Amino acid sequence: SILRTAFNWQNLDEPVQVVLRQVELPWQQYDWRGLSSSEQTQQLEKFKISDRQAGFNLSVAPVMRLTLIQVTDDSHYFIWSHHHILMDGWAAALLLKEVFEIYQATSRGEKLNLQPARTYRNYIAWLQKQDMRPAEVFWRRMLQGFTAPTAVLPKYQTSNPDGSYKLQKIRLSTNISSALQTLARQHQLTLNTLVQGTWALLLSHYSDRLDVVFGATVSGRPATLEGSESMVGLFINTLPVRVQVVPDKLLLSWLQQVQNLQVEARQYEHTSLVQIHKWSDMPQHLPLFESIVVFQNYPLAPSLRQGFTDLKLGNVRSAVSRNNYPLTLRVRIEAEWLLQILYSGDRFEATTITQLFKQLETLLQKIIEQPATKLSELLAILAADEKQQQQQKEKELATTSLHKLKFTKRKAISG
Repeated sequence: SILRTAFNWQNLDEPVQVVLRQVELPWQQYDWRGLSSSEQTQQLEKFKISDRQAGFNLSVAPVMRLTLIQVTDDSHYFIWSHHHILMDGWAAALLLKEVFEIYQATSRGEKLNLQPARTYRNYIAWLQKQDMRPAEVFWRRMLQGFTAPTAVLPKYQTSNPDGSYKLQKIRLSTNISSALQTLARQHQLTLNTLVQGTWALLLSHYSDRLDVVFGATVSGRPATLEGSESMVGLFINTLPVRVQVVPDKLLLSWLQQVQNLQVEARQYEHTSLVQIHKWSDMPQHLPLFESIVVFQNYPLAPSLRQGFTDLKLGNVRSAVSRNNYPLTLRVRIEAEWLLQILYSGDRFEATTITQLFKQLETLLQKIIEQPATKLSELLAILAADEKQQQQQKEKELATTSLHKLKFTKRKAISG
């Protein structure tokens, strides 16, 4: 039912979600077999840009469209565009699983036996029954006294804003990825705790504050709602995480505290961020946080990995999504962890994000090597590493200036 959904809000006291009985799915089909490989690549990039710029009219269902582009006699690009308001990554994986089950049964002439879909309406009904008073007590206590958002890289603001939203990414080595998994398992920590703890230390270092707040995206699928893990719809929520960095604290015991806070907050992760902001001491014209952490650990449909005897899938990827935060750390758990930073070109230079990645890797490596260390020692490592990077950058700038000076002198002499 979520795929037949539209959203209306104009001239209404509250926005409403409308489910239509039937909709026509927008479908486009192109044949690019007459183009060269390089022309096809260029055309695909142009198409993706224009498709993204087209956006969606949320008041008209469906808020999604499909495009099939033939590039050879037996190869196609298939593009599924949808607004995030329809579903989260977990739901998208569930939907793709059903699509490929249907394909497999149809292509083999087998009887289709899909499990009945639990409707998203059940989640809406569950939300409306929740007593928000305990949530208010928790969020007021958690954010008490916090009156200014944690500044993100305040010393490294760009002087050349370009208005774009950009992406950088790295993959951790298999050894580091495996070592982080082992460390978490040995000390009964979740991988999400390791990621959030590392980000809190980086924010503390760059903001020169020992009390930091950032946002974290949570799954939002309540354990008390039967069948919530199989519903297709939007459940995720982005909520504030407040972490106090105590320099004398041992890393492992501090990470356990971070994890305990996660467990407590999970009871209230259905709370609206707008409502949490109202309950906090943060002035309403300021955001609660300027950076968010997105931890992705949901399984892809096995079909996407394995394919079929008559259908092979490759280069499966999602487009860069944009949000309203200056900095987003996105971590995807695979054999080699994929780390992505989405950032605003109005705030940061590409070199700044590259430096941030290097320090992130340094910090994770030190956590693996020295899990019994104090937080003060990790912060000192970050400070020393930043100083070294800054000296290297100044040296490179000085060398570049010297080359320019030599070139100018030679040109003047020859003239």
